[in-house]
Amino acid sequence: MTDERDERIVSTDRLDVMEDREDANLRPRRISEYIGQKNVTDNLQVYIEAASLRGDALDHVLFYGPPGLGKTTLAGIIAAELGVDLRITSGPAIERAGDLAAILTNLNEKDVLFIDEIHRLNRSAEEILYSAMEDYEIDMVIGKGPSAKSYRIDLAKFTLIGATTRAGSLSAPLRDRFGIISKFEMYTPGELAEIIRRSARLLNIAIDAESLTELARRSRGTPRVANRLLKRVRDFAQVKGTGVIDREITDETLRSLGIDEMGLEGLDRDILRLIIDKFSGGPVGIDTIAAAIGEERVTIEDVYEPYLMQAGFLHRTKQGRIASRDAWLHLGLTPPETDAQLSFAYDEAE
Repeated sequence: MTDERDERIVSTDRLDVMEDREDANLRPRRISEYIGQKNVTDNLQVYIEAASLRGDALDHVLFYGPPGLGKTTLAGIIAAELGVDLRITSGPAIERAGDLAAILTNLNEKDVLFIDEIHRLNRSAEEILYSAMEDYEIDMVIGKGPSAKSYRIDLAKFTLIGATTRAGSLSAPLRDRFGIISKFEMYTPGELAEIIRRSARLLNIAIDAESLTELARRSRGTPRVANRLLKRVRDFAQVKGTGVIDREITDETLRSLGIDEMGLEGLDRDILRLIIDKFSGGPVGIDTIAAAIGEERVTIEDVYEPYLMQAGFLHRTKQGRIASRDAWLHLGLTPPETDAQLSFAYDEAE
């Protein structure tokens, strides 16, 4: 069955290879060009300069936060600033310990290895990383039974950059081996407007200030979504307009895509309506929500909830998920007269 997220314009997942290639052209190449995440980039600039002055490899780095916020982009910038090669892979792509060993042994001195979704590494591959990160060596067993032999392989001193949307899923031994741990936050509308302005310039698209503000406001705090919306509005402007992105063509595009004034699309509203209509606003368990809308629990937690919570429409509590008073009003519904049904929202989060 096709995953509905593949068709979501506001999905934070990458949609296809062609989009990856176009997005690659929009990515900043240097840390001075990177917009947003200022606390992260300011600190990284110090660490990179210090490592360069010592002539040493940068310490291992862990990025965590919702998808689409620029973790892969910043990994590429780190490699460029250090003047070394970047090798990119992902946790699910490394099926066996031997796959990771092959990657590690092919790294040169001070190279950067970026592992996306590092929390999805299998256990045997993860255990190889322990000695690789700490001692820059790995132990490999060749053969089976009595004839098996263990070999110690020295590695070049490299930098591992791991990215994850679920920092809590990382094992403590792996997490503790990262010397630099940085959290990525959702972007402000002002930062997204800067990103859209830069992308429009690189794509040679004319866009007025009003459209720029509107797109930034509806981009769910995520640069990947902002760039995707910009390209869809560009399509409408070229086919149904004059080629210039103005407020009228922007509103028409977003209306056609089902994206409302807060950046919510159909499935986001379905979650809120389910909680309100079927469970009187909550609390309701995440597994119940997942079963009712036909999505996996992890999908709701990683894709839908971060923005719904940031926008103030959803509260996550020990008792379950609760639709906020703002969610009722946003959907055109009358919230409870008292706060009794919403009182769980102030309990300690799960």
